[in-house]
Amino acid sequence: MAASAHQQRYWAEEGPGGRLRLERHFDGRVLRCFSERPSHIDAFFRASVVRFPGKPALIAGGRRITYAELDRMVQDLAANLARRGIAPGDRVALLLGNCPEFPAAVLACARLGAIAMPVGTRQKGPELEYLLADSGATLLILESEFAGNLPARAAMAGVRLVAVGGPIAGAEPFAALLAAAEPPPAPAIAEEDTAIILYTSGTTGKPKGAMLSHLNVVHSVIHFTRCLGLGPEDRAMLAVPAAHVTGTVAILLSTIYFGGTTVMLSAFKARDFLALAAAERITFTCMVPAMYILCLMDAEFGRSDLGAWRVGSFGGAPMPEATIAALAEKLPRLQLSNAYGATETTSPTTLMPLGATAGRAESVGQVVPCGELIVVDEKGCEVPPGTPGEIWIRGPMVVPGYWRKPEANAASFTDGFWHSGDIGAIDEMGFVRVFDRVKDMINRGGYKIFSAEVENALAYHPGVVECAVIGRPDPVLGERVQAYVLPKSAEVTAEDIRRFCALRMADYKVPEFVELIRDPLPRNANGKVQKALLRQRARD
Repeated sequence: MAASAHQQRYWAEEGPGGRLRLERHFDGRVLRCFSERPSHIDAFFRASVVRFPGKPALIAGGRRITYAELDRMVQDLAANLARRGIAPGDRVALLLGNCPEFPAAVLACARLGAIAMPVGTRQKGPELEYLLADSGATLLILESEFAGNLPARAAMAGVRLVAVGGPIAGAEPFAALLAAAEPPPAPAIAEEDTAIILYTSGTTGKPKGAMLSHLNVVHSVIHFTRCLGLGPEDRAMLAVPAAHVTGTVAILLSTIYFGGTTVMLSAFKARDFLALAAAERITFTCMVPAMYILCLMDAEFGRSDLGAWRVGSFGGAPMPEATIAALAEKLPRLQLSNAYGATETTSPTTLMPLGATAGRAESVGQVVPCGELIVVDEKGCEVPPGTPGEIWIRGPMVVPGYWRKPEANAASFTDGFWHSGDIGAIDEMGFVRVFDRVKDMINRGGYKIFSAEVENALAYHPGVVECAVIGRPDPVLGERVQAYVLPKSAEVTAEDIRRFCALRMADYKVPEFVELIRDPLPRNANGKVQKALLRQRARD
């Protein structure tokens, strides 16, 4: 299947990664690749250590860790993991929050040729039991505050525990893995080798482990660097969970690739973010729109010196026009870039070129330079520009498949294209819109409604912090539209929400049921809204 040649008018032909060329990878996929690239993660980390040895690589909790110090930490950690039997291809699970031990462990695994397996800190015993068993992880590095999340020890037979931040019964202290040790022989790491396994959210059935290869990660970090104009002078804020693909790839590994500094926020709170962003002169963020909104709402926003902030990437939901306008007024240097991607695409599939957001608030940008995106109908045939259909994605950033899931691989990939399950469209200029998940489309008496379309409209309401729309079972129409809305204040009413929607969409799309909620929407460990819980709530 040939991909459409939508003209990309914004990405430069030269830049980090050099020119593009066709290469054959994985199962015979012919892919556009960067011709000048490091061969694996440890290669670009070592290159930054050589260039910036005395520069802070990480700032966390008052600690400032230079590239040379991080390299020593990684070297000792890799040596001690090898002494404990970790070999190339072995899986090392990480139950860690936003702390320096997280990137150190990921980089140590990369240096060893082992596979890092980050796990969301909200995962509980039965979920962890499944992930450890499915991956075959033989070692788990975890923070002591998450010890209560562990399954019964009998369910973790053969898994060695390493404790960070405090003692855990039966666990070796992390400090023991930082003792000086003779480094093991450097392994031969192929760029198609798996570097990281990230488990998908499992909204339907059990989670699947997406295998992020070194080739995938290298192309994604170059995409972020090249498309967003990032460089050694940039200071990124890690405000999202490190264990998510955004935290691991978009922030931590990308910043290491371009030689910048990552400032680690243990957990997002607007007031803490603003104070740290001002103190550390943050220039780059990658967050969800709600985080930007909460920052704007905070009384300290106007009093915080955020003049260094110049690139604000966002994804997962549309950025309300009111938020875009407010940020433009208060932070004229800040350029926003909408992004669209997934764990299976190693983060970015599309990015909005800097300066191109105006007039395109509903677009997620253009396909990244090495990526290919087509929109197909139910038969897998490509549809004309502007026509909605399922988005299929191919490129060197798309994973080769899922860990030990041949049936899922057969169902999810065609000619190297990953079936995203998202409904979207691409126009003649190459700008992409994403409307909804295939499974989230609402059928109201034969009328097909994209829940994301209603959510997008609600996101522009100045009194809405976040929202989710589902189909509420109905014996006559099959489904009716229900919205769950977290309002900014008590002044926002359900009727106000309905009136707002009625002015912007067909009457059958307007939510007939609006529930104003007090707490944030339920999300899984990867940050996705758990619509299955909302559907159950509606049924109840």
